[in-house]
Amino acid sequence: MFLKKVFHLVILVLIGFQVYGQKQKFDYLDVFNLEYVTEPEIAPDGSRIIYRRMGFDIMNDKADGNLWIIKSDGSGHQKLTSREMSEYSPRWSPEGDRIAFISTTNEGSEIYMYWLETGKLARISQLPYSPGSLTWSPKGDQLAFSMNVEKEPPVIAKIPKKPEGAKWAEKPRITDRLYHEADGRGYIKPGFNHIFVIPASGGAARQVTSGDFHHRGQLSWSAQGDKIFFSGNRTANWEYDFRNSEVYQVEVSTGQIKALTEKDGPDRNPLVSPNGKYIAYMGYEDRVQAYQVQKLQIMNADGTQSRVLSKDLDRSINSMVWDEKNAGLYISYDDKGNTKVGYISLEGKFTKLADNLGGTSIGRPYSGGSFSVSRNGTIAFTQSRPDYPAELAIVNPKSKTTSKITGLNKALLDYRTLGDVEEIWYNSSVDQREIQGWVVYPPSYDKNKKYPFLVENHGGPILNYGDRFSAEMQLYAAAGYIVFYPNARGSTSYGEEFGNLLYNNYPGEDYNDVMDGVDYCIKKGIAQEDQLYVTGGSAGGIMTAWIIGKNNRFKAAVVAKPVMNWISKTLVADNYFGYANSRYPGQPWENFEGYWKFSPLSLVGNIETPTMVMVGMEDLRTPPSEAKQLYHALKLRKIETVLVEIPGAGHGIANKPSNLITKIAHTLAWFEKYRNENAND
Repeated sequence: MFLKKVFHLVILVLIGFQVYGQKQKFDYLDVFNLEYVTEPEIAPDGSRIIYRRMGFDIMNDKADGNLWIIKSDGSGHQKLTSREMSEYSPRWSPEGDRIAFISTTNEGSEIYMYWLETGKLARISQLPYSPGSLTWSPKGDQLAFSMNVEKEPPVIAKIPKKPEGAKWAEKPRITDRLYHEADGRGYIKPGFNHIFVIPASGGAARQVTSGDFHHRGQLSWSAQGDKIFFSGNRTANWEYDFRNSEVYQVEVSTGQIKALTEKDGPDRNPLVSPNGKYIAYMGYEDRVQAYQVQKLQIMNADGTQSRVLSKDLDRSINSMVWDEKNAGLYISYDDKGNTKVGYISLEGKFTKLADNLGGTSIGRPYSGGSFSVSRNGTIAFTQSRPDYPAELAIVNPKSKTTSKITGLNKALLDYRTLGDVEEIWYNSSVDQREIQGWVVYPPSYDKNKKYPFLVENHGGPILNYGDRFSAEMQLYAAAGYIVFYPNARGSTSYGEEFGNLLYNNYPGEDYNDVMDGVDYCIKKGIAQEDQLYVTGGSAGGIMTAWIIGKNNRFKAAVVAKPVMNWISKTLVADNYFGYANSRYPGQPWENFEGYWKFSPLSLVGNIETPTMVMVGMEDLRTPPSEAKQLYHALKLRKIETVLVEIPGAGHGIANKPSNLITKIAHTLAWFEKYRNENAND
């Protein structure tokens, strides 16, 4: 009997080990265990990299990060400080002996300094508001940053003083600004961003700029440390000329400001060459259209002899870093759904150096990420593939080889079976253009079986999906769906002409591009006509509503945070002032028919598809009133529908991990309802 019990115990233990050792599907709570790299900053000598290690706090339902440091060979990986507050914006001193960064405190965000030799840490500022754009002076003796400076609101009425102890209503918000609220931020208090300097050893911060204008974005010191270059719009019509900006210089000692550019359009992110001879910056001459490629430009330090370096590269430049020899710049750019690192010489010669930059958009596979370069040309960047979020990777300047030196998600993803991601290309039925998309297969996919087919439309629409990690796509695949996400016309990373096809034509033939992808997958046996489902958020919500207004091929749809009526959206959303002319000609009251023509609400009488409508209750970009127009119209027409309103969520529903899970779970629940009904039939 004893031996029999021992035998049974051994069997149970072996079974336990077998179950434990088996890979599981990616699950909802795995989202909270994901980590990823952001803000990699390599030391001037290339020996070490500091980066922000991001993770999700399951108890407080938020993403947060601390600074970590690692040697370029992957050794010596450790947390920089013992603090548990949020830390970000690390910046190496010119000598590489100190690291300045910003961190939250109980009173607000402040600037901190870390000394590598001693490991000592000190707060060096005492600021009323959060600093940004932290930048070292060439000598390492000062730091520049930008910060908001409050102004009094315009006074409209004087209210009598309330009696002591009386509980009156809160004071009204009063604004006369064109841009007075922002999604995810809420009401924008009166005030302007200004540039400040502070001694690197600590002390009083001194305001350098003046005037009722914003001075923000990337800052860059002159080689002598006597000027700071920035971008802004200091014209009298700055509010209404919101697409325009210029590169300026400000004298650090006197505060005297001078404009160095003058063309119509955005000139921004100035960056001085190491020898101080040139200023590189990004921008374009505004032709007022839906999409324009952002070019890399260069001029002399005094603003003369401006020219375009990237004229032969039909891709927007995302970021740039000078090489130490002043011979050119390292750049990042999106190409066909993949973000690259490249190099452009001062003669305009272009070379690609690395692929797969990204992985910092955990929910959906959008572009993102960043890179930095040491004096010897070693590149540190955030690298992502469909099977992992951003890790830290290094490009060796001699061999040009790429090495991934972190594995933040190894303990999780080594024990998860993810869906394989396949890139596909097909031709548009409209004009035979090549359209790119990706298909995610369920784990343990069997090509002899039939699976439900889920179309996921990306937002923007002037954005792109790519072959990057996506928790959302993987969770859909883990639930047994084949997921298809295309980059229809209007997507970025295919050149200016492709991105601008939506000008006064949105939604337009991008609808055909999506449906052509569905038909392509059906022809290939990947999808089945009787098992189609469709979803998308923001511009993807617009496309989803447009699709079900154009055809009844889908069993169910989830329309998330859509625009249903361009007239109401344009005059209510936080970015209401930005649509006229660049999206549709004229203002809504000047082009009523045009705005209505492209509003999905105009097709609502055709919809027969069971539709879930989802929106964040604090969404200021596509306000809840837009989602309710679709829901109320479907209810009046007695079409099967539900409205899901997510408390506390803005346009970025997935900004909180629990809301990302909520969004996916409700989408799948709605699809399963009609998938099961079909099975019962």
